[in-house]
Amino acid sequence: MQKKIKILCLLAFIVITGIAASHAPLMQERNLKILPKDISEARLDSIMQTYNKALGVKCSFCHVPARVFGFADSLNYAADTEPMKENAREMMRMTIEINKNNFYFDKKKETYMLNTITCNTCHRGEPYPSED
Repeated sequence: MQKKIKILCLLAFIVITGIAASHAPLMQERNLKILPKDISEARLDSIMQTYNKALGVKCSFCHVPARVFGFADSLNYAADTEPMKENAREMMRMTIEINKNNFYFDKKKETYMLNTITCNTCHRGEPYPSED
């Protein structure tokens, strides 16, 4: 009888641990200083992917590895320890300011993309824009 109880407890523990491990947090910690704090995950991912493409880089260009149990298995998107992240924020501020002052920038409309500069305007798939 005790053996059955031990096995049952062990199985219950394994199931509960498996369920807990498989459920990711609903929202990762955010550290948004330029983009709206209530931006959707899908929109944020889309914007970040445009930066990846425009600069020809991966997410690790601006984001540091996350340490889970001593192993780097993903990125810590909230951390500000990578200096390139603040540089990216400065670039975002610069493009917003240029568009606002020169191209009738209206961040409430999606159509503003038709008459603006973007990261790709200067970077053209390179991490550091050419001085040409």
